[in-house]
Parts: sequence; structure tokens; C-alpha cells
Amino acid sequence: MTSFTIKALSPKTWGDFAELVEHHNGVWGGCWCLEFHADGKERGPHRREKKECHVRNGTTHAALVYEGQRCVGWCQFGSPEELPRIKHQRAYREGLESLPQWRITCLFVDKEYRGRGVSKVALGGALAEIARLGGGIVESYPENCEGRNVSASFLYNGRLTMFEEHGFQRIRQLGKNHWVVAKAVPHASEA
Repeated sequence: MTSFTIKALSPKTWGDFAELVEHHNGVWGGCWCLEFHADGKERGPHRREKKECHVRNGTTHAALVYEGQRCVGWCQFGSPEELPRIKHQRAYREGLESLPQWRITCLFVDKEYRGRGVSKVALGGALAEIARLGGGIVESYPENCEGRNVSASFLYNGRLTMFEEHGFQRIRQLGKNHWVVAKAVPHASEA
């Protein structure tokens, strides 16, 4: 079994993250894991610099998964203020009671490492980092793939079953195949 480690996205790990994104041509057509940020709608070659600026300013968070020295995946998370742009926004707002403290908006795994548990490790790393940062209600929007064949390359929010394995509860359906799921994460000092 492969041994993976987790590091937080930071100025020190930026180069590792950037190398993985560049290896995949910017990920999903040049997203650079900016899509869910307020300034993520604009397309163009400047997205790399925008993401690096967020990293240097501490306005983006991710748990990076490593095999040895190589970054092979990540799980992005942040506050709703950092990550206000989620998919199915209209349906989300219709059933909204209150905003969570944290959102998990996307996961990405190097194509050479898919099917090896990297997403699950990344999600666990994100939850540990959220606990270290104070904990709170964590929300995400994974896809229910039950009875459907879905390419792993399109599962930017991950599989519903993976979140349920981490203790998330279904809150309500969001669109045709996605769910709002939530989990209370205690502060690391309380765990």
C-alpha cells in the first residue's frame, strides 16, 4: 500500500502544487483551482498568478497529498467568503438556512494516481487542517454516482459515498446528482 503524506498549501508548497497543475495543463481547461473564488470567473493566462497571489495572501486553503516529494492531489477548502462561487447556486440559496464555517469545493488527483485512494486521503487531510484552524460546520457538494458510470476526471466535488465514509450527513439534494452534505468538525484541541 502506498504511503501518502499531507501538507498544507502555502508559499513553501506552492511550487509542488503549481507543478501538478502545469502537468495537467492548468487542470480542467486552465482552472488553477480558482473557479470557486470570487475572482475565479475570469479566464485567461493570468490565473496562475492569481492563484499564487491567493496562496501568498493566505486567502486559499488546500490539503496537498504527497507520495514522497511529489504532490499527487489536493482537496481545496475555505470559508464561504473565500469560496463564494459554488455550482447550483440558485438551488443552493433556495434551501439555505445558514452558511457553514467551511466549504470543501474541489478535489483533484494526478491522472497517474486515480483509483489509489488519494481523494480520500486529501479529504481527511482537509478535515484535519480545518480542525487545526478552529473547526466548525463543514459543507460540501459531492456527486451521487450510485448506478451511474462517472469518469473520475469529472468528479471535482468527489463521490457522495466518500464523504459519507468521513462522517458527512446528507442535508438536501442539489441539482440532479449532487448533494449538500455537512459535518461538525471539532477544534483540534477538543478532539
